[in-house]
Amino acid sequence: MSDYAVKRIDEMEAVYGGAFKRARAELGAESFGLGIIDIPAGYEGYPEHDHAEDGQEEVYVTLRGGGEIEIDGERFPLDPDHVARVASGTKRKVWPGDDGIRLLVIGGVPGGTYQPPEISNLGEPDPMAS
Repeated sequence: MSDYAVKRIDEMEAVYGGAFKRARAELGAESFGLGIIDIPAGYEGYPEHDHAEDGQEEVYVTLRGGGEIEIDGERFPLDPDHVARVASGTKRKVWPGDDGIRLLVIGGVPGGTYQPPEISNLGEPDPMAS
């Protein structure tokens, strides 16, 4: 592996119909999770989740557009002026705004070793592919 990587986001391998870019694998990051997610306006299917089983906390950074993040039932802005961190075991769901949202999501296990899920590895099948 090289000591650096520079990639164009829209050329990264993606799954879930192109919405989830496998940024961690594309860049060769191994110590934390890293994904770029594009959610179109009006999409309500981003899954509510809490990472209780894997202990992962996440940081959400908006790269383009905007929306809201719902954390334990309370909504907060997600736009280029706001970032959010959500601990493991805390429910979260992203709601895109009128222009959709592109998020950089960074994840890791506090005090532990990050184990990337298979879906984030290059070449793994897209769960939405038929």
